[in-house]
Amino acid sequence: MLIRFNTVRRFLAGTAAAALLAGTPVLAHAETIAEALALAYANNPTINAQRAATRAVDENVPIAKSGMRPTVSASADISKSWSDDSLRGVTHLTPGGFGIAISQSLFDGFKTRNNVEAARAAVQASRETLRNTEQNVLFDAASAYLDVIRDQAIAGFRAQSLEFLNEQVRSERARFQVGESTRTDVAQAEARQAAAVAQLNAARAQLQSSIAVYRQVIGKEPHKLRGPAGVGNLVPGQLQRALDIAFAEHPAILATKYLVDQADWNVKSSESDLLPRVTLDGSA
Repeated sequence: MLIRFNTVRRFLAGTAAAALLAGTPVLAHAETIAEALALAYANNPTINAQRAATRAVDENVPIAKSGMRPTVSASADISKSWSDDSLRGVTHLTPGGFGIAISQSLFDGFKTRNNVEAARAAVQASRETLRNTEQNVLFDAASAYLDVIRDQAIAGFRAQSLEFLNEQVRSERARFQVGESTRTDVAQAEARQAAAVAQLNAARAQLQSSIAVYRQVIGKEPHKLRGPAGVGNLVPGQLQRALDIAFAEHPAILATKYLVDQADWNVKSSESDLLPRVTLDGSA
């Protein structure tokens, strides 16, 4: 399903912020799918790790810009010597010196410009990678939410079925006692009962597995989950329209395009080493 993710992103951020402003823990009870998604968006460690990585990549732009800034270096030296003269006695000499040098690049073959553009492309790629991570985590959160609802319903149906079969076994045994049923009928009822017990245990195990995934992705135990509303109005009406949106907006595709741009700028940066350089130097 393709949706306009930026709108969802703003909604989730607003939902989480509203809970914070209310003075309560962020979404203490994720009862709706929107609340569960907002909780995952705010606290999921995978998203937070990618956010930190994106902030680190952002720092490469000012680092690249430093290529056209002046460099200042300073030096100092001191020495000590002495001489022993029979007439003048011992003489001590302590000469020292201090120097400063400034260098300003006037033209570096466009290397700094190319490095800056490469860093900016890397920043854009990192932001799209973050957006892709957010989409994947939110998809996992929605799947975990719906899986818990599904498995809760299945476990409930299995429990009801077992109750019915338990009653059927009791009925068959009572009928056997009065001669209205055979041992075969009782054995068949007990076999169906045993199968229902196994199915209920499997359903409960699957439910616990889904709850564990929910806890891992969303960060809390599921509590009174409500079935979500339909999303038919969010789905493009035609397949080609969905493909067009994906090619134009999918973050994985956009991140790859920015990485291609970064590679192009890196090539130009390497080629700039073949051009002449002009540097203004001064020292004192």
